Amino acid sequence: MKAHIRSKMSGMPPSSSPRRILLCGYYGEHNLGDDALLEVLSGQLPQGWQPWITGHDASAIRAIIPNGKVVNRRSLRSVLKSIKQVEVVVLGGGSLLQDSTSFRSLVYYIIVILVALGRRKPVLLWGQGLGPLRHASSRFLVSCILNGATSITWRDTASMQLAKRIGIKTLMSAAPDPVWTHQMNEYQGGGNIVLCWRPTRLLTTNSWSLLLQAVDQLSESSGRSVTWFAFHTNQDVNLLETLERKGLVPKRLASKSNTIIAKNIDHAQEIFSSAGLVIAMRLHALILSIVSQCPTTGLSYDPKVEAAAETANVPWLDLSHLPSLGKVLEQWRECMSQPPSEKRLQHIQEQAYEHERILRLTLARLIK
Repeated sequence: MKAHIRSKMSGMPPSSSPRRILLCGYYGEHNLGDDALLEVLSGQLPQGWQPWITGHDASAIRAIIPNGKVVNRRSLRSVLKSIKQVEVVVLGGGSLLQDSTSFRSLVYYIIVILVALGRRKPVLLWGQGLGPLRHASSRFLVSCILNGATSITWRDTASMQLAKRIGIKTLMSAAPDPVWTHQMNEYQGGGNIVLCWRPTRLLTTNSWSLLLQAVDQLSESSGRSVTWFAFHTNQDVNLLETLERKGLVPKRLASKSNTIIAKNIDHAQEIFSSAGLVIAMRLHALILSIVSQCPTTGLSYDPKVEAAAETANVPWLDLSHLPSLGKVLEQWRECMSQPPSEKRLQHIQEQAYEHERILRLTLARLIK
């Protein structure tokens, strides 16, 4: 894969024996958002650090980091064993510390951090989102372990505020998601309407029908076909087929639709750079579309999507409180003629480099 991320800061001189650093995240699970985070993180590592990466599909990870060593993230035993052999552990991006997916997932990362701290390995949180933490026990556990972290950067102020509320006193900072630093593409425009949608329990049958009618009418009035872009392969690839089986997709829309699986970051930016409009539920699809200068609107199933859209001043809709069909169409039609502000994007990118600054500063201090 072509490297997109170029550090704005000088790296440390390489040592004769590279220092090993464990990058812990939801990598190699065919979710392009997490792989985008890994690509950015690997590009921000100073020279002299050898990345070990927790992941599932080793070939997908090596396509991003050819020299990386892959540790099976689905084997907690393998991950804990690898901690013995590295100098630093980094929780790299995403919302790893949350209990909405499952309490088991939260416990997984808590054990990883506890073992690292027990072995006196510095633990860094990079570009993390915090929560939801629905249970008091979750908040207590997270508060206890994160007060042992060496440094923390959050991807939004809401995460940092939650951290403070539950009693985390480690030095922290907040900046826009690291994926905002991805290289801007030259926008070509004029192509398909691209849907980066995911299954969600927030949408009732009537809500799905409303959104699909809006896409159908927008497609017809603009003369554009519709690309269903599966950003998370396992979750998104069958969404169009599922909705068709339920009889929710208008026949006219079905005839103009096709599904494409996101292969890698280059592929995503190629799709976004030529799109006429991107309607994104996926957080990092929204970010990469805006970085590609494409007219973009968000559908928020989670506050993180709303926060990213607000950061870039692009329109969005709350999936739990959808307006009328007419209002949805009005927003999307206006958005098609209003590409994101390049000046605002540059400002966001400057802020997002805070994650790199803290990462490099912390690693430099650890080797002194």
